[in-house]
Amino acid sequence: MNFDCLIVDFVRWLCAVSVDELLSATHPRMFSLQKIVEISYYNMGRIRLQWSRIWEVIGDHFNKVGCNPNEDVAIFAVDSLRQLSMKFLEKGELANFRFQKDFLRPFEHIMKRNRSPTIRDMVVRCIAQMVNSQAANIRSGWKNIFSVFHLAASDQDESIVELAFQTTGHIVTIVFEKHFPATIDSFQDAVKCLSEFACNAAFPDTSMEAIRLIRHCAKYVSDRPQAFKEYTSDDMNVAPEDRVWVRGWFPILFELSCIINRCKLDVRTRGLTVMFEIMKTYGHTYEKHWWQDLFRIVFRIFDNMKLPEQQTEKAEWMTTTCNHALYAICDVFTQYLEVLSDVLLDDIFAQLYWCVQQDNEQLARSGTNCLENVVILNGEKFTLEIWDKTCNCMLDIFKTTIPHALLTWRPTGGETGPVSPSAVGEKQLDTISQKSVDIHDTVQPRSSDRHQIQPIAGSTAGEEISKTRPTAKFPEQKLFAALLIKCVVQLELIQTIDNIVFFPATSKKEDAENLAAAQRDAVDFDVHVDTQDQGMYRFLTSQQLFKLLDCLLESHRFAKAFNANNEQRTALWKAGFKGKSKPNLLKQETSSLACGLRILFRMYVDESRTGAWDEVQQRLLNVCSEALSYFLTLTSESHREAWTNLLLLFLTKVLKISDERDTSKYITYNAPSSSSLIIKLFVAELHSCLCLTSMHSI
Repeated sequence: MNFDCLIVDFVRWLCAVSVDELLSATHPRMFSLQKIVEISYYNMGRIRLQWSRIWEVIGDHFNKVGCNPNEDVAIFAVDSLRQLSMKFLEKGELANFRFQKDFLRPFEHIMKRNRSPTIRDMVVRCIAQMVNSQAANIRSGWKNIFSVFHLAASDQDESIVELAFQTTGHIVTIVFEKHFPATIDSFQDAVKCLSEFACNAAFPDTSMEAIRLIRHCAKYVSDRPQAFKEYTSDDMNVAPEDRVWVRGWFPILFELSCIINRCKLDVRTRGLTVMFEIMKTYGHTYEKHWWQDLFRIVFRIFDNMKLPEQQTEKAEWMTTTCNHALYAICDVFTQYLEVLSDVLLDDIFAQLYWCVQQDNEQLARSGTNCLENVVILNGEKFTLEIWDKTCNCMLDIFKTTIPHALLTWRPTGGETGPVSPSAVGEKQLDTISQKSVDIHDTVQPRSSDRHQIQPIAGSTAGEEISKTRPTAKFPEQKLFAALLIKCVVQLELIQTIDNIVFFPATSKKEDAENLAAAQRDAVDFDVHVDTQDQGMYRFLTSQQLFKLLDCLLESHRFAKAFNANNEQRTALWKAGFKGKSKPNLLKQETSSLACGLRILFRMYVDESRTGAWDEVQQRLLNVCSEALSYFLTLTSESHREAWTNLLLLFLTKVLKISDERDTSKYITYNAPSSSSLIIKLFVAELHSCLCLTSMHSI
């Protein structure tokens, strides 16, 4: 034991002498350094415990010499380390020992501290040589190797990055395949290293290839789960069944999320795609609590606190990455509904709600579209509780996106004061109304196949406001842009409810056939819409349908109030809201009411809902009475024309009631027997007006 202490002391003093010899900036002596190398070489055969004490002193000395400002000295140190390391690795390493990790640590230290391109390149080449010649003998040393390559991955020198990446790729594709049990301890380090290569913006091709290799790593986890379960280490107290997650899947998915949050658009898009590809491909092997951990990572993509302050970058992030992630999350949820309905549904609804609150038109629209996709694709499997959550989500979105400020906004400064109705006659107001423009005219058309809608060229809310009259100040521009987005969301959500309840394109087809029938014969509305009952109507309770109906009618009444307020619309127009013509909400006014009428008429003839018929009839009479009374007061020809499809829908539904519903079968039920007669009274009241206006426009 004393002899061992003597050797350690001798080495320590020899290192001190070497330090003194190397102090000269012009003529450093390397005699003692050479002797240290020789001592290391000849003592390498000692038992590992004795050798580790000797190397603790020598390794620290190499750390200092490898960072010497004199490049010749540093080169000599790194080359000596390479020779010693090759010799040391030839001996291999016994299980549960970590001597390689200690021996190779000076390479890591030099790579981290020495900024000389020559030395850094030399370190990478030394490590690459070890991998190529001694891969079968490396055990704990893999951690140092990946640490060196991780440091090289962020370098700006192309030769350093390229060599480090080539060697890393060789390890992942060849060495892992042959020696996976020996490398499993450093699997996380390998994935982290690849992530760093992907995040080096100077080499985009390397970034894409690094992401591909991360995707390749997922295959190892899938093919060798037992290797992860059997792997143990002193620093990991994880149940065997969770080791494949903690050591395998989680590092891969976490590093992909880091790529998404750090990189530019093309790289982060590829990272996002691969992340969800892995989920879709291997998600069937995930435990339920693994999904919870995973989506804590995924939802970081939407973390608004981490977005750049620059508005343009923030807008791009929302329009591209957040938009892409939203659709991908919904796809994964649909694929693994049975597992994720309990785990993820509340978080998805919360995220969709967050998206429609953002001042980004594309993301807001995507929020409603994704809500529609989730419900249409999975609604048949929803429980009553899930349907309640779904309806409440739509109700919350409706209530928070009604643009109340359109009615309450007032101009500041007086230069754009509203025009009093007394200042212009009724005829002039009518003329102005005809020249108004629907706020929803810039809404992009919906994708019929319910796939992701990419941003297209055209005016968005922000672009519309940017083109407004110069009287619109910046605070007003920001407010107006936000109000336009809310208008867009309202119309999108109306369409979403219609598509969910009746299935996409069903209502549009019905309107087309109603119009075609009216053109053939303005009196005989014999319309038959041959559609399968693919919508979610049959899965919704009457109370849930009433809840959706209340949303639609609230949206309708707001739009109607805005359209009737000519003074406010004129004030907004003069302040620069929406551009060259006075704004209106005709699409919102008519489409919300049309959807509500479809729901009520459907429930009115639904024999499975007899318990709700009293309320259905009362609601139907109230809605029809209010709608027809309002229509008869309209003086603008363009406004009346906007109601054409709505009136055709109403008339067609009324005239079909007697055919579809035989009231004699429900003799004990007193409401239906009088309802159709009462509703038809409205038809008579409307007949004279329709003959002169609406039918003429058809």
